[in-house]
Amino acid sequence: VQLQASGGGVVQTGGSLRLSCAASGGTLNSYGMGWFRQAPGEGRKFVAHIAWRSDSTYYADSVKGRFTISRDIAKNTVYLQMNSLKPEDTAVYFCAADYRATVMATDPWEYDYWGQGTQVTVSS
Repeated sequence: VQLQASGGGVVQTGGSLRLSCAASGGTLNSYGMGWFRQAPGEGRKFVAHIAWRSDSTYYADSVKGRFTISRDIAKNTVYLQMNSLKPEDTAVYFCAADYRATVMATDPWEYDYWGQGTQVTVSS
């Protein structure tokens, strides 16, 4: 499975962006999908997770109520809608796929495939 993330950019505080993660080379039918982010000098941190089959979702406390993860089965794509963005949301965002579909997988090591990352910058 290859993952291609896109949709990053520069936005002002309070603005919105929608990230996309398109999968190729296989279907995501039984996978768990996650979004992570990495700010300069920091490790990769969990943002959101969705179980492909059940559509159940899970979020980091820092983004709960502002971000929404979703998937489009027909397009084999996962999205991250980000609203009410803050400067502390600035990071490179990565999508990832977990073929074991671990329940509420929040650690990077639980994921098997990674996209290349897309930069999100929130200006104050």
